[in-house]
Amino acid sequence: MTIESNGYQTGFGNEFASEAIAGTLPQGRNSPQVVAHGLYAEQISGTAFTAPRHQNRRSWLYRIRPAAMHGPFALFEQPRFHNDFETGPVTPDQLRWNPLPLADAPTDFIEGLVTMAGNGGPSAGAGIGIHMYAANRDMQGRFFYDADGELLIVPQQGRLHIETELGVLDVEPQEIALIPRGIRFRVALPDGEARGYVCENFGAFMRLPDLGPIGSNGLANPRDFLSPNAAYEDVDGEFELIAKFEGHLWRADIGHSPLDVVAWHGNHAPCKYDLRSFNTIGSISFDHPDPSIFLVLTSPSDTPGVGNMDFVIFPPRVLVAQDTFRPPWFHRNIASEFMGLVHGAYDAKADGFAPGGCSLHNCMTGHGPDAATFDKASAADTSKPDYIGGTMAFMFESRHVIRPTRQALDAAHRQRDYQACWAGLRKRFVAPHE
Repeated sequence: MTIESNGYQTGFGNEFASEAIAGTLPQGRNSPQVVAHGLYAEQISGTAFTAPRHQNRRSWLYRIRPAAMHGPFALFEQPRFHNDFETGPVTPDQLRWNPLPLADAPTDFIEGLVTMAGNGGPSAGAGIGIHMYAANRDMQGRFFYDADGELLIVPQQGRLHIETELGVLDVEPQEIALIPRGIRFRVALPDGEARGYVCENFGAFMRLPDLGPIGSNGLANPRDFLSPNAAYEDVDGEFELIAKFEGHLWRADIGHSPLDVVAWHGNHAPCKYDLRSFNTIGSISFDHPDPSIFLVLTSPSDTPGVGNMDFVIFPPRVLVAQDTFRPPWFHRNIASEFMGLVHGAYDAKADGFAPGGCSLHNCMTGHGPDAATFDKASAADTSKPDYIGGTMAFMFESRHVIRPTRQALDAAHRQRDYQACWAGLRKRFVAPHE
């Protein structure tokens, strides 16, 4: 039985209220123990109870059975999905991978997850896990939740029908889904197969960045984020509940669908966002602004202005800055960058970076345009606008070194000759005559 989408509510981090059956939500002074239709009241808290009001995340769920009802957990084997970022040396090499191969054997969303890199972990309450997925079947009789962090899902190929406890998200490439920590869900594949990226955030929950001098409008606007209306199923049967807890997967029998929330209110809720709604800001005079102008969501750290994780996109845009080098310049950053390509071509690479591929440039590792891009941009007529269309790239950026996993380093689709893209940069220096 598939839950039907019941529409969306707009806003990011808002206090929402939704009921699939009218009259379910308690009104006035009714306590959570006075619940209509014989439902159970349950609260899920995504932040500490004493977190500041504007940062506090929690939702009340009115459900057919409480979440405590399931069998004992036992370890579940899915060796490609983990938080083993190792403790040994990390190469400072530039790294790049071809697209993750599509699944050949029957593989659902959980089975198709492959951990590429990460840092920190749930015990530290900081850091990120970076994963990719390639799946070709629906999650059948299986539900999942992540107790370690919230999940930012970036589809690259194929739509995702994500049925959560709080309702349904239908997400397509060039959209993203954000699933809060602890929320149970399952994934169906309307197009039969799917591929994409996942960032698992162990730190502070993602939020919209402050706009500062930009003002009240620009970048990602809250109204464009959509959270689901309540939609539930009342189904008994033999199902399994998969949990990710402290870096490991666990499995328990559950005799009913946990997607049985008839009504809910709060702000600990899943949402989706169309990246094509991003209001891009850029220079209209000269110079190349920092990529922070493309910031969609940030997970802040304990240091003001420094993100535990920043989610940045490079969408279609018009470049009009004159007398300058328009693509990203050669650079080395204190931040570490994991980059992916959802659609089209990335303007700083002529070839080798395909949709579904990814790259990793760690702290102070030099990178930038390849030789062909540099030559083309250096000769460009900057008196005319450059229309960059049909593209969508993104970056997971971290304050900490992003440690590639052994399986990512050993992967057959890793480009072991990636550094060759800069080999054609010739010496251009000519010393002036004294």
